[in-house]
Amino acid sequence: MRDVYTTIEGNVTAPKGFRAAGVFCGIKLKGLDLALIASDRPASVAAVFTTNLAQAAPILVSREHLAQGNGKVTAIVVNSGCANACTGEDGMTHARAMAQLTASALGCEVNHVLVSSTGVIGVKLDMKKVERGIVDAVSSLNTESGPSAARAIMTTDPFPKEVAIEVNSDAGTFRIGGIAKGSGMIEPMMATMLGFLTTDVSVEPGLLQRALKAACDRSFNAITVDGECSTNDCVFALANGASGVTLGEADFGVLVDALLQVCEPLAVGIVRGGEGATKLINVRVIGAMSDLDAKRTARAIANSPLVKTAIHGGDPNWGRLVAVAGRSGSAFKLEAAAVRIGSIELFANGRPYDERAAAVAEYLKKKEIDIEVDLGTGGTGASRMWTCDLTAEYVKINAEYRT
Repeated sequence: MRDVYTTIEGNVTAPKGFRAAGVFCGIKLKGLDLALIASDRPASVAAVFTTNLAQAAPILVSREHLAQGNGKVTAIVVNSGCANACTGEDGMTHARAMAQLTASALGCEVNHVLVSSTGVIGVKLDMKKVERGIVDAVSSLNTESGPSAARAIMTTDPFPKEVAIEVNSDAGTFRIGGIAKGSGMIEPMMATMLGFLTTDVSVEPGLLQRALKAACDRSFNAITVDGECSTNDCVFALANGASGVTLGEADFGVLVDALLQVCEPLAVGIVRGGEGATKLINVRVIGAMSDLDAKRTARAIANSPLVKTAIHGGDPNWGRLVAVAGRSGSAFKLEAAAVRIGSIELFANGRPYDERAAAVAEYLKKKEIDIEVDLGTGGTGASRMWTCDLTAEYVKINAEYRT
C-alpha cells in the first residue's frame, strides 16, 4: 500500500486524545496571549531547540524537564508578548512556576510540562497574569480550541499558522497536527520561532526525536526572514498513541514524510507572513559539489539584503545572485554557472542575457518568486530555502518593536 496523506480541518487537536486552549491574560494589551496544549495521556516527546547561546529561561527549563521526564510529556504551556529571556534568576523562577501551575491544575508531574515564551527580550513576566491565564486555559481545554491556541502564540504574525493531516499507511490510519508562530527574527538554525506538533500514533521517543530532526532540517531549518536566530526558538512534538497505530524503526521514512507534510506548510507560512513581506521567494541551488555546499549557498542567497531588496523592487539583478554564490564559501565555477528567475535564464556559461530582463521584471510582480542558481561544478548537490523580500515596513516594525 502506498502511504496517502490527506489535509484535514484543524491543527493540534485533530489527532485523538489532544485538547487545547487559547486565552487572554493581559501580557499583551489585546488579543489572546496564553496557549495550552494537553494530551489525555503522557505522550512520547521530541524537541529541537535554538542553537543561540543566549537561551531564554523557558528553553532551559524545558531542557531540564526533558532530561527528567523519561521521554514523556503531558502538556505544553506557552505565553506570547514576553520572551522571558535575559531576565536572570527571576526568569528561571517564573518559567518553573508556569510548569508547576500547569502540572498542579492538570494533575500531572511537573517534569511532564514543557514551557515556551515569545515576545520582547529582557522583560519579566507578570506572574499574577500568567497564573490567572493558566487557570482559565485549563478550564477552557477542549478539542475545538486549536485555532485559539494558534492565535495565542502569535506576536507580530499577520495570520495564524495551522495544519492537520490524516495518514493512511500500512501500519494503519493516524493523524498529525501542528501550529507555529514566527514573522521576524527568523533564521532557525535547528529550530523555528515556535512550533508545536501532535500525533496520535505510538512511537518511541528516540525514534520520534530522529524523525523530528530530519523533518525540521528540510522545513523549519530551510527558512529565513532576516537571518536572525532567536533566544526562544523551539519545536516540540508529542505522540500519544491514541489512534492505536504503532510505528517502529521500519516505519522511520513514513514518520519523517508524515511530519514533513505538516512542518513544510507551517514553515512556508512563517516566511509568507514575514514582517513587512510582500513576496514569498523559493531559492533553489543545483550543480553543487555536495548538498551541504548547495545549502550553504542557498542560505547565503536567502539572507542577502541586496537580493531581497532587488526582488522587492522588481529589479532583475542577476549579478547580485552571482556575487552571493561566488562568495558563499561553496565550490563555484563562473564559466559554467547559471541564474534563472522563474523559467527565464538571465546568465549562463559566463555571459548575460539582459535582453530578457523586461520579461523577468514582469515576472517579479508576482507574489511568489522562484530563483534557481546552478553553481556550475557539474556536481549533483542541491538544496532549497524559502525566504521573503526585505521592505521598508520590515524596518519600521523592528525600529519600533519595543517602543
